Amino acid sequence: MNLKATNNVETNKYQLQIEVTPEEFNKTLDAVFKAESKKLNIPGFRKGKAPRAFVEKYYGEEVFFDAAVDRLYRSIVMEAIDQSKLEVVSIGDFKIDEISKAAGVQCTLTVITKPEASIEGYKGIEVTREPVVVTEGDINSELERVRERNSRMITVEGRAAENGDIAVIDFDGYVDDKQFDGGKAENYELTLGAGQFIPGFEDQIVGHSTGEDFDVNVTFPEDYHAEELKGKAAVFKIKLHELKTKELPEVDDEFVKDVSEFDTLEEYKKDIEKKLLERREKAADADVENQLIDAVIEKVQAEIPDEMVENEVDEIINAFAQRLQSQGLKLETYLQYTNMTTDDLRAQYKPQADRQVKVRLGLEKIAQLEGIKPTDEECEEELKRLSEAYGMPLENVKGLVNMDMVSADLANQKAVEFVRANAVIKEPEAGEE
Repeated sequence: MNLKATNNVETNKYQLQIEVTPEEFNKTLDAVFKAESKKLNIPGFRKGKAPRAFVEKYYGEEVFFDAAVDRLYRSIVMEAIDQSKLEVVSIGDFKIDEISKAAGVQCTLTVITKPEASIEGYKGIEVTREPVVVTEGDINSELERVRERNSRMITVEGRAAENGDIAVIDFDGYVDDKQFDGGKAENYELTLGAGQFIPGFEDQIVGHSTGEDFDVNVTFPEDYHAEELKGKAAVFKIKLHELKTKELPEVDDEFVKDVSEFDTLEEYKKDIEKKLLERREKAADADVENQLIDAVIEKVQAEIPDEMVENEVDEIINAFAQRLQSQGLKLETYLQYTNMTTDDLRAQYKPQADRQVKVRLGLEKIAQLEGIKPTDEECEEELKRLSEAYGMPLENVKGLVNMDMVSADLANQKAVEFVRANAVIKEPEAGEE
């Protein structure tokens, strides 16, 4: 295979003029004939025994041309791209210009190349880092969440229903003295004050006691989902079987021993404070990085081909499909559940893909300008990390991953670190939001 010419026809679009020599083409025709001849019937010959010359005379000289080109296609494309030295991001049309035993194959391959990016002003980017503070109220709120997780439900005795209680009720609803669909249930657990039912329903249960029978009178809202009930007055006959409430444990040293590795409340509160600080420090750092990434996106200049963004959409959807698969759900099933089409999903992810392409181009350009490259040791550490993450032997990982891509990803990470190291990171002034 020979690359005869590389023609730049548009920005980021090239046409590669390719020649497959007659010798290579005829060799492939021989291979196709050996594979396909067994299926052919030629009068006067047993099936699969006719010489190639007879087969071509009977069916025409071009009988094996398409199959030969199909067999050659991958090597044609890969060798042409390799010889062109272009950084191809997408393969387009493949056209046969001439084909014969005497001439071989003359063809044209259209490819889309990675755009040349430029970027300025990536040093000294100004961003704001929110101050990290943990208050006594934050610690108490965390303690309350732990209390909630360790609460238990108890039966209410000796008092009437209050907001916050769970009322176990039977209800039977009537509109114009007639029952209606969905208006009846038994042993239904209703949290009073939560606004689960139509306005006024829960309020009229408050004040009643276990064992009581009573009516609740309400009016369905004008915008109620059931057309036949909109704005209608209704009566619900209620039987209150039980009242339950949440009992929260006392926050003391004994509680701390039950829920943590600590012996005293004071130790536990200090640990909560430490963890909240660590979490908020990470969140503040992540916010700074997002601001820097946004700034890089604004500063990068490149004519990005649509094909590059669409390829990124493919990658995002493939990763999403793999996550679904790990949860036992197929992408097709997910689309049915969400009433979405593949086109809807692609449209949803396109802004994310566009952002990721711009970020990568910007960081790659910064790495190039600053001579940023990962060391061999850093690449080896990344492979070990992947090995541990996927539970796969290191040698297997090395055989599967593309080291150029691993190196490029690490260079991009180092480029982010470079941008941050050269950024102006401020804290908001007093009074600023």
